[in-house]
Amino acid sequence: MLNDQVKARIQSAYRQFLNSKELQPRYGQKLMIAAIARTLGAIELDEEGVRQNGGHVCVLEAGTGTGKTVGYLLPALAVAKAMNKKLVIATATVALQEQIIAKDLPELQRTTDLPFNFALAKGRGRYLCLTKLDNVLAECESGLNPTRALYEDELPSVTEEAVKIYQSMVDALAANRWNGERDTWPEELEQTQWQRVTTDHRQCTGRRCSNVSACSFFKARDQIGSVDCIVTNHDLVLADLALGGGAILPDPADTIYVFDEGHHLPVKALNHFAHQSRMLGTSRWLEQCNRALDATLGELSGAGNIDRYGEQLPAALMDCKQRLDQLYPQFDALVQTLALDDRQSHYRFENGVVPREILLQAVELHRGFDRLSELLNKMVKEVGEAMEDAHCPVPKVDLERHYPALGSWQARAEVNRELWASYATPDPKGAVPRARWLTLADRQGAMDIEVCSSPILAARTLEYSLWNECCGAVVTSATLTALGRFDRFAMRAGTPKDSHYEAVPSPFDFSRSTLEVPGWAVEANDARAHTESLVEHLPDWLAKDDASLVLFSSRRQMLDVFDGLPGSWRERVIVQGDKSKQAMLTEHRKRIDAGQNSVIFGLASFAEGVDLPGDYCQHVIIAKLPFAVPDDPIEAALSEWVEAQGRNPFMEITVPDASLRLIQACGRLVRTESDTGRVSLLDRRILTKRYGKALLKALPPFTQVIHR
Repeated sequence: MLNDQVKARIQSAYRQFLNSKELQPRYGQKLMIAAIARTLGAIELDEEGVRQNGGHVCVLEAGTGTGKTVGYLLPALAVAKAMNKKLVIATATVALQEQIIAKDLPELQRTTDLPFNFALAKGRGRYLCLTKLDNVLAECESGLNPTRALYEDELPSVTEEAVKIYQSMVDALAANRWNGERDTWPEELEQTQWQRVTTDHRQCTGRRCSNVSACSFFKARDQIGSVDCIVTNHDLVLADLALGGGAILPDPADTIYVFDEGHHLPVKALNHFAHQSRMLGTSRWLEQCNRALDATLGELSGAGNIDRYGEQLPAALMDCKQRLDQLYPQFDALVQTLALDDRQSHYRFENGVVPREILLQAVELHRGFDRLSELLNKMVKEVGEAMEDAHCPVPKVDLERHYPALGSWQARAEVNRELWASYATPDPKGAVPRARWLTLADRQGAMDIEVCSSPILAARTLEYSLWNECCGAVVTSATLTALGRFDRFAMRAGTPKDSHYEAVPSPFDFSRSTLEVPGWAVEANDARAHTESLVEHLPDWLAKDDASLVLFSSRRQMLDVFDGLPGSWRERVIVQGDKSKQAMLTEHRKRIDAGQNSVIFGLASFAEGVDLPGDYCQHVIIAKLPFAVPDDPIEAALSEWVEAQGRNPFMEITVPDASLRLIQACGRLVRTESDTGRVSLLDRRILTKRYGKALLKALPPFTQVIHR
């Protein structure tokens, strides 16, 4: 319970923080602290420290400028410490992680008397694997092409430039100038360069590794157990929950979670529990594994029962390959129908139901990959046990070199096993169906078919693995409500009905800025007329602004508008796609600092998380109401399911989603208390359609200038 001592500790820490920075308390921040303290403080524990009541989840929308990080850190740290629980802070982006670790937590340590320590938790994939680095360099020195036979389907040859980078990594580690984390390497690393020298839980030999004492990952992991507060990302939390909880991070029952940028959590969960695999790529991989098998087994022969299991592997590999190759023509015929409709890029099975002839073949594919996974699992265990056997005839260095490859094979076989299981198993009657679809994929200039399967809602998974199991949780973001309600988030995230929901106001005065719908705006459902209207009017509409951000819903329209502008205007426009997002923002700021005009043409990724305060953004233009892409297979399947229940998917799914995206887009304008400017909405449907009034009402309280 929230006793007087904990209350006093939170209040005292807040005063200390404000005084140290000579700040006045923010109304929204105070409401946030109080709401979190009440929710977490009402948790009741039994004698063994296990939560025994509900109402332990707090969902808080906190407007821009509220000071969310301090607003949740102060009460959560104090209550977690009093309850002897771990605090796990999870973000959706690396940038916010770095801010919390480098700025917010050290600042609270320095300015308050709250007793806590903290650490950053990352997945194995963010750390160097010394064994793989050693193997790559050794094979390069011997003139071999590292692991080419094992990874040909995924990785290109090692270049001379890459070898120089790997050698500089060795030098930096030896001189204690680098800690082995990818994010602290001083230069940008290509994904393929890093992929060769990192690992995952399937490829890692763990505490058996010869380099374990110097392993960056295990050094970081050992530190986690001794701290009060762990900062990580949504993906690592979900990975831990998928393993049952407590495998990577502390046990959920002993943890209070804070999910910052919490509106991303349902989508992250969907991605985490989705399955996909490319048919031709997998077929080639199976064949390559079979070709590499003799050499692999030759070096591992004599390690436990590896020979017995290895003898069975060629048949298992070829069985999976043959069944994939037999199914491919049927899937190819389905995706070829996409050529007749350029509006669709996916072939989706309606209601998630696959035809019986495909289901039967999926059953056989699941059985084949299940057998392959089991064989590879046994082989991985045999190699792992052989590493601990002092009498094993196979040198440990050879065991360590082949263990990651077998682990990688096993992981890929399991991915395919789970995918085909989802196609082989019809959804239970009355249950929320899965989305199942095919996508044409480009692989090095050749076309492949990607077979996909995903839940359409993450609610049930999060309910059982997270909300029911955790000691307490806080979810916060600037955009959790849609049309002024939490219904959308609750449906997608599965938060308990007894959760505490609250929206706290931003301290910014939005009335100093305007939201305009110009008289020349047309309805965007007529794509040609809408594009022509933008080409004709945008130059004059942007003329008085030095810094503008124009947000489009489709790349095609963005490029058509750009091509239609006068040449003098195109020179001042930075178009998404020419450079990285960060490079675009850097160039934009440089232009403004130099007193030049600058306009960014961006898509959805610029409508969220882009921070251009003050003179860097005076005008945000939203070309079109941000309705979801019509052929998104998961959204289409969700709408289909809602409609099958006799409900209205447009008003229940499409409009609330658009409201959320519209609020996020408008949020690019006012980033500090002194910011002013204007938002222009160039889609007249906001005025002419029945849902428009609700969309306008849900926006921040700008001064509205509507030209009817």
